[in-house]
Amino acid sequence: MLRPLSILFTISLTAGITPAVAQSVAPAPPATTHPETTHPARPTPPTRDPHTAGYVAAKELPDGANAPANVDGNFIIGPTHNPAPEMSVHEGVPQGAVYEFTMSSADSKIYPGIAREAGTFGTPDPTDPAKLVVTTSHPAPYTRHVAVYVPRQYVPGTAAPFIVGADGPDRALFTALDYLIAERRVPVMIAISIGNGSGDAQGSERGLEYDTMSGRYAEFVENEVLPLVEAKYHVKLTSDPEGRATMGGSSGGSCALIMAWYHPELYHRVLTYSGTYVNQQWPSNPGSPHGAWEFHERLIPNSPAKPLRIWMEVGDRDLFNPNAMRDHMHDWVVANENMARVLAAKGYHYQFVFARNAGHTDRAVKQQTLPEALEYLWQGYPIATAQTPTQTTAQN
Repeated sequence: MLRPLSILFTISLTAGITPAVAQSVAPAPPATTHPETTHPARPTPPTRDPHTAGYVAAKELPDGANAPANVDGNFIIGPTHNPAPEMSVHEGVPQGAVYEFTMSSADSKIYPGIAREAGTFGTPDPTDPAKLVVTTSHPAPYTRHVAVYVPRQYVPGTAAPFIVGADGPDRALFTALDYLIAERRVPVMIAISIGNGSGDAQGSERGLEYDTMSGRYAEFVENEVLPLVEAKYHVKLTSDPEGRATMGGSSGGSCALIMAWYHPELYHRVLTYSGTYVNQQWPSNPGSPHGAWEFHERLIPNSPAKPLRIWMEVGDRDLFNPNAMRDHMHDWVVANENMARVLAAKGYHYQFVFARNAGHTDRAVKQQTLPEALEYLWQGYPIATAQTPTQTTAQN
């Protein structure tokens, strides 16, 4: 799973959260200012109650059950999280081929590479608490790993639907797809699991890629990753946005939505675990000063509905920074609850899962829910009536 976030987040006052929601978290110690050379203490997140006043109304499911894969809305699962049977390798289920390659920053025109010096962190801008000052970020090279899953049933030469995942390689995704494709619960799809460019949060390459509110990362994938995948492994990827999905956890989750939001002509399906729909963008952008918090604060409520289908999850012990008591923009649970509220108000096809007994990008929750999430995500997409279980001729 993703490494823990270990950065002092920016703080600013904002509207949009009801007082009841603000009261749903346990009191936290007073915020302290840390110099960039001091590691900020990370608090233990409080456990949130999904029935708190101000949270979205949600259906509580029997312990161990998943939400129906064909129903929109809000659901509560847990506290037990056992792996779904689809998350194990089964004899007789055709296994796809997994290929891997690396990409160098020297070959990228979009992301030449940055890094924040080890052991340093940002500090709030004294003139604007919505901004974080990071003085130790500088150009730096990186190498990223990319894994490509090609199912046994893929017919060479045909245009395949696909899913792009952040923080790869994601072996759990590949295992789930083997089973789901074999049972014809999802289409025969290719999965492209892309590693980040290193680091985490503000001032890092990963933070720049995943937390920036723009179409830049989607353009990087479109222009620098997908052509390599097609050329290396002799596959054809569909250009139909209905056949293209994104997924990720934490900042990779907000990235998944950012890709589809800014380029809906490329992606219509989004899957996120513990999405970082908070104020973590760096550098600051006057067009979206609150980073991904803007999604539920302004962008989704004030924009015509886009043709997106969204599955998302948050844990009852998901990330919470004490400074959120002042600004309400660094509480992952509140952010995801707000996302569910505004998506419902705009009439989106979405499913929101609140997981009891779960932390940030909780592995057990993903093992329980990923098959159902994928099946929900691909609702409405045609599944071929005939599949040819012929091993692809892809080559390294």
